[in-house]
Amino acid sequence: MNRLIKIIKSKVFLIFVVLIAFIYFNNTSIFSKPLSEKPKLLAHRGLAQTFSMAGIKNDTCTAKRIFSPEYPYLENTIASMEKAFHDGADMVELDVHETKDKQFAIFHDWTLDCRTNVHGVTKDYTMAELKKVDIGYGYTADNGKTYPFRGKGIGLMPSLTEVLDHFPNQELLIDVKSSDPKEGELLASYLSKLSKERQSKLTVYGGDEPIAALKEKLPNMRVMSKATMKSCLIPYIALGWTGYVPSACEHTELHIPEKIGPWLWGWPNKFLKRMDQANTRVIVVGGDGSEFSSGFDTAEDIKRLPKDYSGWIWTNRIDRIAMFYQHIQK
Repeated sequence: MNRLIKIIKSKVFLIFVVLIAFIYFNNTSIFSKPLSEKPKLLAHRGLAQTFSMAGIKNDTCTAKRIFSPEYPYLENTIASMEKAFHDGADMVELDVHETKDKQFAIFHDWTLDCRTNVHGVTKDYTMAELKKVDIGYGYTADNGKTYPFRGKGIGLMPSLTEVLDHFPNQELLIDVKSSDPKEGELLASYLSKLSKERQSKLTVYGGDEPIAALKEKLPNMRVMSKATMKSCLIPYIALGWTGYVPSACEHTELHIPEKIGPWLWGWPNKFLKRMDQANTRVIVVGGDGSEFSSGFDTAEDIKRLPKDYSGWIWTNRIDRIAMFYQHIQK
């Protein structure tokens, strides 16, 4: 009997060792090559004025806490997007809000009060009226002593139509700021008029409700929300050690905080390869996901990433990060 027990224990131990070895070799990145020579770069809101992140909340007026301006660009403008692509962005992120006349204005904040010289929300105004607004009115780097962009932002708030016409071939990430499903339906109706080729270069993300409504109308559109992220990552965390990729992970986008990435099976190369085979884009963002708009904005930030990371990188300073990768390639 004792001998039988020993044999059973030995077999159980062997099975355990084989299982651990399988999990390790099936998920290690040691034998997986990077997807490309360098990461792809996503420029958050084009080239924007950056600001202190200390104590920031969703309703913080970031225009009133910018750093001393290094360049003349304002977020979500055509000029800032042009500069971002010129500097080396592979994709630009922009924010959309519905207008009174059922168009989409490119603007970040929930209200117009912080950055502009008018009050209310974009739905209170037609697109033509928003063109008369000064979007540089509220920016200050010295607690209101000076306003370096006041009077310089009139006419700079673009419509989504203008952006798509101006950048007909570039990749764009559209952020639906509303949580209203009707806004998702309206955006779906708008995007449905574009060619399939143009749609393929657009990704839409935002609240669960508008994204679900948009996806129902445009099932082939690449989208992302908290709900789509959970439906992909929760089963992947449970079963990804086997190499299994849930169907919810196909043709979508994942924004992975840098501190969460190492907990995902196969991170980074094996994970990126699995998602690439599922036609899913993986973008790494700064921190643990709790920080507002946190990205990789300096060379020191980049050093926190795995040495051979080859996915997408979220940055608020495309001018610095693109230059960093151009420098190391030489």
